Amino acid sequence: MVGWSVDTAISTELPLRALAIAKLHRRPPKGLLHHSDRGCQYTSYAYQSALAESGIEVSMSRKGDCWDNAVAESFFSTRKTELIRRRTWASNAELRAALFDYIEVFESRERLHSVIGYLSPASAEANHNAACAA
Repeated sequence: MVGWSVDTAISTELPLRALAIAKLHRRPPKGLLHHSDRGCQYTSYAYQSALAESGIEVSMSRKGDCWDNAVAESFFSTRKTELIRRRTWASNAELRAALFDYIEVFESRERLHSVIGYLSPASAEANHNAACAA
């Protein structure tokens, strides 16, 4: 996960913040493919404009077909099961800190993923970058 954000409600501002963080961390080239579901925050004029201004191409799931977005659906289901629903959070700040540790430390640097050869995402990305530089 490159950019993420947390809020108490789903609004266009939520993915706009995540997109800004992702762009800051990776500075993607024009033509990057952005896949999402058809949620109102992703189909909004503001979000679509932000993608277009960055030269990011839009890909969306077919209406009513969760299988088009299976990787993202699985990602969020796992986070809810392993972290969010395991306890009651005293505040949004507490949940945000726990999510930071989970996503930025465990998920990115420690958890091994079968789809990338049982490497962590950080290791797979480092290998990819080294191969591209060679």
